[in-house]
Amino acid sequence: MTAELVRGQNHALDRTRVEIRITAGGPVVAAVTLGDAQGRLPGTEAVAHPGAPRRTGIEVPRQAAAEHRLAVDLGALPDAVHRVSVLLALPTGIGALTTFGAAAPPSVRVTDLDGTGLAGYTLTGLGAESAVVAVELYRRAGAWKVRAVGQGYADGLAALLRDQGLPQAAELAAEIEEAVGRGHARAVPAPAPAAAHRPDGHARPQHPAPDTATPPAADRAAAAPPAPSDGHSAHAPAEHGPSVHAPSAHGPGSTAPMAEGATPTAPPAGAPVDYRHPKRRATPTPATPTPPVDAPGDPASPVSPPAPSLPVAGDAAGWSMEERLYNQVWGMFEDLTRSVAAYRSASDFAESRLEQELDTALSDPRNRLGTAADAARATARDKHAALVTQARAALDRDLAQLAAESEVVEPALPPAFARWDSPVWQAHRSAQERPMALRLGDLHLPEVRDLRIPMLVRLPLERGLWIDCGPDTYAWRGPDPDRAYARRELGSALTDGPPDEAELRRLSLETAVALAARMLAVHPAGEFAVQVIDPGGTALPALAPLLETGVLPAAPVPGAQGVATVLEGLTRRVDLVQMAVRSRAADALPPDVDTADQLLIVHDFPHGFDDRAVTRLRYLADEGPAVGVHLLMVADRAQAREYGPVLDPLWRSLLRITPVPDAHLVDPWVGHAWTYEPPLAPRGSQVVRQVLARVAEARRERRS
Repeated sequence: MTAELVRGQNHALDRTRVEIRITAGGPVVAAVTLGDAQGRLPGTEAVAHPGAPRRTGIEVPRQAAAEHRLAVDLGALPDAVHRVSVLLALPTGIGALTTFGAAAPPSVRVTDLDGTGLAGYTLTGLGAESAVVAVELYRRAGAWKVRAVGQGYADGLAALLRDQGLPQAAELAAEIEEAVGRGHARAVPAPAPAAAHRPDGHARPQHPAPDTATPPAADRAAAAPPAPSDGHSAHAPAEHGPSVHAPSAHGPGSTAPMAEGATPTAPPAGAPVDYRHPKRRATPTPATPTPPVDAPGDPASPVSPPAPSLPVAGDAAGWSMEERLYNQVWGMFEDLTRSVAAYRSASDFAESRLEQELDTALSDPRNRLGTAADAARATARDKHAALVTQARAALDRDLAQLAAESEVVEPALPPAFARWDSPVWQAHRSAQERPMALRLGDLHLPEVRDLRIPMLVRLPLERGLWIDCGPDTYAWRGPDPDRAYARRELGSALTDGPPDEAELRRLSLETAVALAARMLAVHPAGEFAVQVIDPGGTALPALAPLLETGVLPAAPVPGAQGVATVLEGLTRRVDLVQMAVRSRAADALPPDVDTADQLLIVHDFPHGFDDRAVTRLRYLADEGPAVGVHLLMVADRAQAREYGPVLDPLWRSLLRITPVPDAHLVDPWVGHAWTYEPPLAPRGSQVVRQVLARVAEARRERRS
């Protein structure tokens, strides 16, 4: 919960990597000063500003804008820095604001990297001030706090810097103004031509053109878009329903929020549409001189539109290559979502316009027959076809750019993000540190089935996983190409009809083993373990890769006794680790408690489960993720109906995935129905066994 501060109030920070998000009533310049214990600045090198946006542990945007994101890593700051002050100033010549009192009060929010609010402050009471110290992050007794300051200066940025003890205050203020002017000229494009509007009369939403200089870095370490939601209800998996997340405020067909300092404009007629994610970093390309239209010897030679920059893997914001690739993948997901939404919106408009024109043309009974009626119908259909063709051409341009980016990004993904057929697994060795996310499968839309976006979820898993193996709750909703993919990739036993129960269970267990193998492989040796509950003993063939490599020490004990033993041990571990965390006494844990993260695979639920076992399972699903115990269920929900509604909260808390392609996931922006494809290895491949063998070898080396 965000702590709302008033002037002079402070609030403790429990983390060192934060974002500072600024919203103002007009364009403002954001800067950061790094002061000593008294708040004094040693020199201009202690100021991060648009002309020098990067300092150790700090990054600020290069342009003036109404919204900013500043990245702060307090742990990376030099020991001499005790005070981090966030400055806001009104630029000259940009916008109409000359004082903060002429617009809505600025608002500053300190958030986690995922956007979770930590502290907020609205700078009320400003009048003639044109520069202000909004908030400061200061070090006290080894810990960091944030304080609401709100100290304004009517004489501008130079007076503010001078008050912080900087001798070169006037020179630095002039340098900042010059840098802001250059950034403004670079980032604000020309007014949009009227010809670049959508068929429905609205301006086509656009992202800013690629910046030839270093792009704004205010969104470094920005929060990734939320993952798709399964959207299932308390009784059955959702059909193509609305997302459980609120859709974007921009509405269907709109692009993502614009970059700072830019305004939405439409491209010239015929130019490619640029739907790139705002968190992407433009790749600089050499400037090519444009020949004049009436060049001698080539009259009326057309001027070709500039070619889009080549895609680069890792061009999103982030603190590491892994985080940049993660943000880039989610940027591709959002771009595809909005491009398809724009296409569907334009197609729907064309359909409604066709109906209206036909109704208008044929409303008079005298015009329903004869050549006039035929001509009216033909004209309306020609307009409809032209609108659909225009929308499809724009979509195809976007898809071509995303496909080119996917071809570059997919081979660069680390093992935790990569497909099983990626060459990265052939040279994979034991991981040295925990990954930030995991690939759960692929997602695609019916408009472009060849472009598959990796479905990445953050680790540790906040939600358990449920692999639905029930033929009653599973619906073969995928289109024909999806069924063809399933038959080609997932086994020859699949026919044109729905897979039978035995085939679904086989594929469900293979999906569970593949996910377990991936999680084992991407964690450091000995820091992740797998336990299995299989009361009926029917999962042994699928568990063979885990058992044969020794990653799973022994086959699961069948029957109710096996269920009770595993659940009791994990419940005890959760209780003890929770108490150790609360009391900050991790060293006091008993020696028999395995502190490694645990993945519990539950098969054949609810067979072998009594009321006590069900209660423990629900407890692990609710409390386990916070202390490293994750749940992966392979189950048919219909078989658990004997428990009535008592298990509804359990099903709702799990993310439902399927062992064959199924269109049951929805995105959090416009609610597209995405087809999910499970993360299975190619048919006949031994990559999962090879990876598990390396995991077992790394464990033996660690013990020795």
